[in-house]
Amino acid sequence: MRLQKYMAKCGVASRRKSEELIAEGLVQVNGRIIIEPGLVIDPDKDVVKVNNKIVRLESNKVYIMLNKPVGYVTTLKDEKDRNIVTDLIEGVNERIYPVGRLDIDTSGLLILTNDGDLTQKLTHPSNKIVKRYIAVVEGVPNRIELERFRNGLRIDGRKTSKASVKIAKRYEHDSILDIEIYEGRNRQVKKMCEAINHPVKKLKRVSIGEIIIGGLEIGNWRYLDQEEIDYLKSL
Repeated sequence: MRLQKYMAKCGVASRRKSEELIAEGLVQVNGRIIIEPGLVIDPDKDVVKVNNKIVRLESNKVYIMLNKPVGYVTTLKDEKDRNIVTDLIEGVNERIYPVGRLDIDTSGLLILTNDGDLTQKLTHPSNKIVKRYIAVVEGVPNRIELERFRNGLRIDGRKTSKASVKIAKRYEHDSILDIEIYEGRNRQVKKMCEAINHPVKKLKRVSIGEIIIGGLEIGNWRYLDQEEIDYLKSL
């Protein structure tokens, strides 16, 4: 099994984040620091350490929905000593990590788990899982700006996939947009809104596929039920 896949299965982090930990020199195999991902290990024989702590395969899989507040980062460790999302999860013994990310100033639905295979499925762009956001933006987009948004915008030198957007409410100086995207690029919704000259003032993710935040209070969390878990695994 490749090292980063083993780390994900152990609940250390997603495969992508595990590769970053390896590149930072924080991972050892049998006492030797590994800095290149892709090393094949034998889970039954090799000893893997992350930050000098032995990691082992998690037999008990955990699936959690969190309504993330503004002011928390979706990492397991922050060099700036900011609040991290796992600080909000109490009473869970398994080592869990966020699936994907939400910016520190974005709130809403975040899934946390120790299931590396599911994390890979939910974050891989080829699976095109729709994510829905409610955004408060400056001004009110016109028809041409909305069509540009829907047909894809060039951000960071690359065009986005087609998206869905509609105006939910109009006010004198701003508006509320209902947005659906199929990608998960860094700060994508905010950059797309900026590209049509309507910067985001407030952003919340309300669903991932058919998983909906519903009435879960901000800062609270709950375990996903079996129907929700089965749905995510079927994607």
